[in-house]
Amino acid sequence: MISNRLAGETSLRRDLEALSVSKRLVRSVSQKLRKKKNRSEGEEEEDGGGVSLRCLVLYGRGGGCKVGAETSDDFGDSNGRRRSSASEEGKGYKTICGVEETGVDCFSYGVKDKFWKRNNRKDLEVEELQQNSRMHFFLPDDILELCLVRLPLTSLMNARLVCRKWRYLTTTPRFMQMRKEGMHQNPWLFLFGAVKDGYCSAEIHALDVSLDEWHRIDADILKGRFLFSVASIQDSVYIVGGCSSLTNFGRVDRSSFKTHKGVLVFSALTKSWRKVASMKYARSSPILGISEVGSDCMIVRSQQNRQDRRFPRTRIGGTSDVYEDPHRLSLRREPGSAINENEISSLPNRKQGKVVRQKGDRSNSSDCRRFVLIAVGGLGSWDEPLDSGEIYDSMTNKWMEIQRLPVDFGIVCSGVVCNGMFYVYSETDKLAGYDIERGFWVGIQITPSPPRVHEYYPKLVSCNGRLFMLSVSWCEGDGQIGRRNKAVRKLWELDLMYLTWTEVSIHPDAPMDWNAAFVADRNLIFGVEMFKIFGQVLDFLTVCDVSDKGTHWSHISRNHMANELDASSCMTKSMAVLHL
Repeated sequence: MISNRLAGETSLRRDLEALSVSKRLVRSVSQKLRKKKNRSEGEEEEDGGGVSLRCLVLYGRGGGCKVGAETSDDFGDSNGRRRSSASEEGKGYKTICGVEETGVDCFSYGVKDKFWKRNNRKDLEVEELQQNSRMHFFLPDDILELCLVRLPLTSLMNARLVCRKWRYLTTTPRFMQMRKEGMHQNPWLFLFGAVKDGYCSAEIHALDVSLDEWHRIDADILKGRFLFSVASIQDSVYIVGGCSSLTNFGRVDRSSFKTHKGVLVFSALTKSWRKVASMKYARSSPILGISEVGSDCMIVRSQQNRQDRRFPRTRIGGTSDVYEDPHRLSLRREPGSAINENEISSLPNRKQGKVVRQKGDRSNSSDCRRFVLIAVGGLGSWDEPLDSGEIYDSMTNKWMEIQRLPVDFGIVCSGVVCNGMFYVYSETDKLAGYDIERGFWVGIQITPSPPRVHEYYPKLVSCNGRLFMLSVSWCEGDGQIGRRNKAVRKLWELDLMYLTWTEVSIHPDAPMDWNAAFVADRNLIFGVEMFKIFGQVLDFLTVCDVSDKGTHWSHISRNHMANELDASSCMTKSMAVLHL
């Protein structure tokens, strides 16, 4: 009886001790909350490592906050069991005094948000993805295309680096077609054939004419190649032929060289390269002409019919297949190879700006445009001048031989396509035109030819169906005939109706570069001159707007690119223009 009584007193004492511990804990928390409410909001608090000093006393050795927690170290619990305030409600303990406040701020200002963001980082990423998806949802692809198509080329290249979607939208055939047909293009000049430190530089120098900014484009595929010719159409540049040194690869060395017949294509919008069919014969510095034709153009059929009419080659009385002359110099010239003088009268009757097309059953409804590339003359594998020519069809990706020029025409030094005719000018001041549709040469009798200095080759260019020529001539001053004061470069225009040359304007710069390059696109004529003077290579770029009545020349860039180039760049350079 007495033992049972003592056991009950012992259990009651333990419960009172536990209750006293809980009261002591609640009392301490209530006092701290009361002090917190009484303090003013402007009281300065000392921050110790991002944790408020009001809660510093509640931190123990383990580094955790002990607000509302009971430990054996603080309250002498013999069981050594940790009990948290979260479990007080479940044990039946109630608050004795004050208002129960579960959200006790144990951190300094802003630290709580940092902990929350760190623990909810995945949730924030999901929210961000949802916001981006909403943005793309409210901005359709059509609107994105209309915005991106209006960007300048430099900004468009940067926009492709934003995300994969923008890169995909700006490289689709639909976007490329919108870019070509839109009115948001600016002229770009591409300079090839630069030589630096004696080596052929694998770089293309590009000039944004509207912003007057130069850019460099890596072109490792052109490393070591020089004396090639370029022609531009749409958004591509065709690099045809050229040479490369066999003993000193990469250097401009013609002591031992190889002549190429390969053709490369550079796409300016995508900065990509590709190869097309090679020419039949190797050429360096060929004269090129490029022009768009209709999908129903009968070029291939006319060329095949012309080849079928040739005399078959036999081993009896002809050249063998082993020792065949690649340019057929040993064969007799065909009866139709001479210039047809009777076709001269048909030249003025051609419609300007269009190629004569034959009606056929074949029609291509796609947006892909067909064009032809003509290569005439140049130097062969043995550095001999060539009088043969070839034509490339973009639809069939094949080269075919065309009718030859007569022997008395001379060496071709310049050429351009105008109104469906490929005009070429010779060193003997003769002009001829190749009818692309019908496949034969037409002689053009022009008297007199513009006077010129024979050390400077004339350059033919075409703008909006008008044929121009730039040549260098001497100026006679003070009425004294025969006294040459200075040389000037003049711009002449050929009247296709009366076949007469008319002086249009005079170039403002002295003709210091005998190999100056001139190209035309739409109504603009661009020219680049490079020369070495006082031990430094200088460059001048000019432009002439032929649509203006005054037809004045203006400078667009000076000495921005050739300072670090060699003087041999003046001989190896070539230029192309694109509207991008």
